[in-house]
Amino acid sequence: MSRFDDHDRAFMMRALELAKLGLYTTTPNPRVGCVLVRDGYIIGEGWHQRAGGPHAEVHALADAAARGADARGATVYVTLEPCNHQGRTPPCTDALLAAGVARVVAAMADPYPPAAHGAERLRAAGIEVDIGLFEEDARELNPGWLMRLEHGRPWVRVKIAASLDGRTALANGASQWITGEEARADGHRWRARACAILTGIGTVQQDDPQLTVRGVATPRQPLKVIVDRHGELPPNARVLADGEVLVVTASTPRAVWPPAVRTMNLPDRDGRIDLAAMMAALAAEGINEVHVEAGARLNGALLGAGLVDELLVYLAPCLLGDGARGMFALPAPLERLADRTPLRIVGVDPVGSAWRVLARIER
Repeated sequence: MSRFDDHDRAFMMRALELAKLGLYTTTPNPRVGCVLVRDGYIIGEGWHQRAGGPHAEVHALADAAARGADARGATVYVTLEPCNHQGRTPPCTDALLAAGVARVVAAMADPYPPAAHGAERLRAAGIEVDIGLFEEDARELNPGWLMRLEHGRPWVRVKIAASLDGRTALANGASQWITGEEARADGHRWRARACAILTGIGTVQQDDPQLTVRGVATPRQPLKVIVDRHGELPPNARVLADGEVLVVTASTPRAVWPPAVRTMNLPDRDGRIDLAAMMAALAAEGINEVHVEAGARLNGALLGAGLVDELLVYLAPCLLGDGARGMFALPAPLERLADRTPLRIVGVDPVGSAWRVLARIER
């Protein structure tokens, strides 16, 4: 028999909706929502809004107080186990204990070792704690944060705009625009949720992109990461015009860039940047989600290195033919179908005249 009833499910679904409000703002922290319920009614709501600010539970308690509601004896529905450590903010367990809540329902346990064991502390104080309601939904809100904690690298999403026959550009490199305005606008929303946007020097030289989030209300711009083995990024490239830029090289840069541009020097691996080392270094900086908008060569190198987790593909209703450029230039051609990359389709949705396909790498 399930320890959760329909009321629990409804209130946790509300907490998950609240957590989504922090989709663009919480990095490097997780997206978390919280609902306080007493006598079957919501008395307070909150979500984690930004790193360094109050956590979801504290916002919900403050909301209850602003409504004139007493949280004593209330049930707390929160998408992540309350933290039990002093970081940039005090432990949420302290706030819940002081408020005198009676029960805590968490969607998932906290995998961050310094913050873990909040449930144990609450139980020791006589508070009922249940964990595991809609755990997969909670994990889906924070794939990058979980990947960074559990595997030491960010979640990597490769965005591709392609024709129906899987071509991303003409043979001469022309690609603007394969998809329509609606698909491009949707792509900016995916950019906005990422911590970093990654591309290669070839894409910069060919398309001169800005790599900024536009048309989306967001208080921050993702870090722009350029894989540039020989340090050839043009000083007048639009990508350098604003925002934080990190150039990843394997040699002394040949160009002179603005002082604000950071560099990361990594060793070559078989004539390529050590991409695994790059991802580990980005994770060490608190980068949760990397949004890749690159050409077939870098896409293929990331896929070949086992660093791609998700594909975000916009398929336009057109054909470009065999002579046009493809999605992935793999380090070596496959000789057996058994070596193909298996995918799990997560969603297929119309976006304007295009179709958005979201797929996960099966491991």
